[in-house]
Amino acid sequence: MKKGILSLGLGALLVSLPVAAADGDAKKGEAVFENCSVCHNADSTEAKVGPGLKGLFKREKLVNGKPTNEANVRALINEGTSAMPPMGDAMKDDEKDNLIAYLKTL
Repeated sequence: MKKGILSLGLGALLVSLPVAAADGDAKKGEAVFENCSVCHNADSTEAKVGPGLKGLFKREKLVNGKPTNEANVRALINEGTSAMPPMGDAMKDDEKDNLIAYLKTL
């Protein structure tokens, strides 16, 4: 009986834990961002060709009006916008993970 209660308790604990998104390496993401820096500032919100990305993950919404979260940022990277080319095929998934990790540090 005790074993069943313990298993049930551990199961409930695991279910209550948030599902972690793919972890990226912010340091590697900074190197990936070099390609993005042609159009985007990392150290300000001032626009270059595209919007400045400082504080991106602190913003309520993205330029497309969608909520700022990992999935929507990844979709923008993959699909682009009318002003930004899609980068989905130009970057590997781990590069995108690393880039998103870096963007979270801005």
